[in-house]
Amino acid sequence: MVVSSPLRSILITGASSGIGQALAVALADPGVTLHLSGRDARRLAAVAVTCESLGARVLSRVIDVRDASAMAAWVGEAGPLDLVVANAGVAAGNRASVPETPEQTRAVLGTNLDGALNTVLPAMELMAGQQAGADGIRGRIAVIASIAAFIAAPGAAAYCASKSAIDAWVVASAPAARRAGIGLTSVCPGYIRTRMTARNSFAMPGLMDADRAATLILKGIMAQRTRLVFPWWMGAMARLVGLLPPGMLGRLMSEQSPARTGDRP
Repeated sequence: MVVSSPLRSILITGASSGIGQALAVALADPGVTLHLSGRDARRLAAVAVTCESLGARVLSRVIDVRDASAMAAWVGEAGPLDLVVANAGVAAGNRASVPETPEQTRAVLGTNLDGALNTVLPAMELMAGQQAGADGIRGRIAVIASIAAFIAAPGAAAYCASKSAIDAWVVASAPAARRAGIGLTSVCPGYIRTRMTARNSFAMPGLMDADRAATLILKGIMAQRTRLVFPWWMGAMARLVGLLPPGMLGRLMSEQSPARTGDRP
């Protein structure tokens, strides 16, 4: 395990690749139970084998995070849980000159926003009934947002909107959740080396391996960070760029698609 922690029962969505896979492997240890989900059965099974070889008990399930009732049932059956990571995400990845189709918009928002809430809300309900530890925490929940949450980038409308919305919801909900003994963390990474970003044809400043990202994420969760942004300088730049007038922003971002800063389930 990357960090010394009381995390023994963990649920991760989008665990079949990228950040989700890296987190699962980092947390795999004897005595740890991993509840992993994804939509690619073959890749998910391969991740399960790796985690089991490290001593973890793995219970994996192919599930669509957009299915609220299925997610609620899965989270409820998995409990009690020390950590839940809502990681599953998709991106349209269009150029700024190519508008998203209605199907792309609904798919991205359905997975990145509704899917995250379908994971987090039943987890919060479950954890509210769990016994608090010595630190007063009943459970921890992390949502993988993105630095794209800070920029309304043409060509990535639904992606940026979904990440902005879920980041704002987590940050605004965190104080009340903390009073109930639940730690909420919004994780806003920059470009991570995954299957998704491998298709990008433009320069990706601050590109980071998923293993390194997993280490930072777990440290941030255990430090009870409400929002974790990395690399910090890229987050600062994104904030500044997001303040530009829409017309100027559109011209600046015309050849890039920040929608691919995340990961697919």
